[in-house]
Amino acid sequence: MSRYRLHPSPAQEAALMEHCGQARYVWNLAVEQHAHWRPGRTPAPGFTEQCRQLTEARAASPWLAAGSIIVQQQALKDFRQAMANFFGTTHRRPRWRRRGRGEGFRIVAVKPGDVRRLSRKVGQVRIPKVGWVRFRWSRPVEEAKSFRVTRDAAGRWHVAFAIIPEPIPAPGTGAVVGVDRGVVVSAALSTGEPLTVPTLSPGQKKRLVRLQRALARARSGSKRRAKVKTAIARLKAREGDRRKNWVEQTSTDLARRFDVIGIEDLKISAMVRSAKGSITAPGRNVRQKAGLNRGILASGWGRLAARLEHKAPGRVWKIDPRYTSQTCNACKHVARESRESQALFSCVACGHRDHADVNAAKNLRDTAAGYAVAARGGSPLGGPANREPQRDLLLVG
Repeated sequence: MSRYRLHPSPAQEAALMEHCGQARYVWNLAVEQHAHWRPGRTPAPGFTEQCRQLTEARAASPWLAAGSIIVQQQALKDFRQAMANFFGTTHRRPRWRRRGRGEGFRIVAVKPGDVRRLSRKVGQVRIPKVGWVRFRWSRPVEEAKSFRVTRDAAGRWHVAFAIIPEPIPAPGTGAVVGVDRGVVVSAALSTGEPLTVPTLSPGQKKRLVRLQRALARARSGSKRRAKVKTAIARLKAREGDRRKNWVEQTSTDLARRFDVIGIEDLKISAMVRSAKGSITAPGRNVRQKAGLNRGILASGWGRLAARLEHKAPGRVWKIDPRYTSQTCNACKHVARESRESQALFSCVACGHRDHADVNAAKNLRDTAAGYAVAARGGSPLGGPANREPQRDLLLVG
């Protein structure tokens, strides 16, 4: 998705909020219908039946009839896809949507004339029942058949065009790199480069703490509480934008510089589970584990791996992370004692010393290079590759 910052006028923002409310209402009705289903009962209505029911609901409700049928039908189509993902065991069951959280809607059947450029940095997109809405033309906009309009917790609007970008071509140099992800060093490369996700400045962190204390003192439902929540959301959005920008720049740089990229195959969702435990079996070091979970999520591990696979498909190898941080890259001796500290690796067998994360990244690099050789039948550094004989070449002469 190619996302751009949307700049609606106050009247247009009110119309966009109406679209979001109607999409949320239709979604919640679909969730309620499927919540009543139990084994042995008649099946819950599908997309076609729900569209027929939506037509009847629009005839009975002037509020729904005043909205866009495209927005409301696409909410049902999104719900159908969400249920398919749930039954495919790739996502959780669709849940109720709350006002102010995850606001957005989708527009399909977009024509080429529905997006136009006004100046070097300003463009316009036509939204049904709203009209022409300006957005920041931060990069070229390719022709798309659909787009999605979203509003984040900080009150910012975005438009995302459904365009699948082309993968970044490999440089062809045969270079291999290992990427070890951590908390102190977000990504350590086998070349020795430490990469760290930018966060809030010290002043912004202090302001965030003050706002969180003010939020704890504010009365529920008050205007002051709403203002404090919006201020906190803006700071969090700024931190998230910096993390996303770092991930995009880092993944693009790695895809352009290296032919093969080796990363750890980490189960991040399992690593960030809470350590609270239960009443009968309470957890230990709960606060420390919560801090570690926040550090893992703030480092952007999952997003970095996903964007690497998007930009360099077929060139990213996921390596078993076991013992990569305890193995000496020089002599391959495995010992827990070699990891003297978080940052220092000193082999107890050969005396090799290196940064602990860089040593682990070099082990990932060597394993990824071996996988690439086995997959291609030749050297990843430009040597011969074993392939099936070509029929046309055999017929020559």
